[in-house]
Amino acid sequence: MGWITWILLGLVAGALARWLMPGDDKMGWIMTALLGIGGAFVGGYIGTFIGLGSVTGFNIGTIITATVGAFILLFAYNKLILKK
Repeated sequence: MGWITWILLGLVAGALARWLMPGDDKMGWIMTALLGIGGAFVGGYIGTFIGLGSVTGFNIGTIITATVGAFILLFAYNKLILKK
């Protein structure tokens, strides 16, 4: 995947994770994109580790995997950094 695709996937996955996670997160669209890109890496790693596949291309499976990873990162961010 190209870097533009990673940014778009990051925006979509980060926005979905922030929409699904309750609470008031004070982060802009750049932080949301970074959250989603990191989530794509985390989700891809976990998906590969448990045998579900990896993050390849821009499709529904990749968006779901990246969103789950972004959700995990957002949860950790809220618990460790913000201490909610």
